[in-house]
Amino acid sequence: MGRVIAIANQKGGVGKTTTTVNLSACLAQAGKKVLVADMDPQGNTTSGLGVDKYKLENTIYNLLLGDRYLEQVVLPTCVDSLRLLPANINLSGAEIELISQEKREYRLRTVFGHMKYLFDYILIDCPPSLNILTLNSLCAGDSILVPIQCEYYALEGLTQLMHTVELVQRKLNPRLSIEGVVFTMFDARTNLSAQVVDEVKKHLGEYTYKTIIPRNVRLSEAPSHGLPITLYDPSSKGAESYIRLAQEVMGQ
Repeated sequence: MGRVIAIANQKGGVGKTTTTVNLSACLAQAGKKVLVADMDPQGNTTSGLGVDKYKLENTIYNLLLGDRYLEQVVLPTCVDSLRLLPANINLSGAEIELISQEKREYRLRTVFGHMKYLFDYILIDCPPSLNILTLNSLCAGDSILVPIQCEYYALEGLTQLMHTVELVQRKLNPRLSIEGVVFTMFDARTNLSAQVVDEVKKHLGEYTYKTIIPRNVRLSEAPSHGLPITLYDPSSKGAESYIRLAQEVMGQ
């Protein structure tokens, strides 16, 4: 049965989508069957995997509302063995439409249902806020992977996120665990990046990945081409880092 990993941080701009796109691609290229669920109405994971979000007729929004079947929504991507449940701005309407629904926090878990037996990994790209879409992702997940940008305010955001995880564990999904914390946008030229890494490791040492994702121009260019970094520039430092991260995730 596949592992469902929610990639989340309540702070925006920390590398959630970059991590979702590139980690999923590396897992698929390592021979795993992978599904990505884009739960962010911005749809950046969708476009980052080469799908035009503006031309979609059916998205994960339709699955959450129960008016489409999985086969009508899931799409192939530019990577073999990697499938996508896409999203676009329509997903923002789900917040209002799910308010009156029973067990609204568990709609995504219901959607996954038997899918967990079809894939080795299901990765969820969460929106950068605590809303019904994020709660659905955390209730559907077996674990949460937290990207942290190596900057001062990252520590504050991490504290808030850990509090959210504790609440979800207590009230909604007791099986949710910490998959790990991955440092992103690491700049070896600054003392601050190293200080942030040291500070987080003091508090969450056992949960931090050894792999650190560097600040890398090629990583930031890849989304505009609709390609994961391993297809856009497989020899870049960004590609090497995400391959190592995938190996760590598979080794857990």
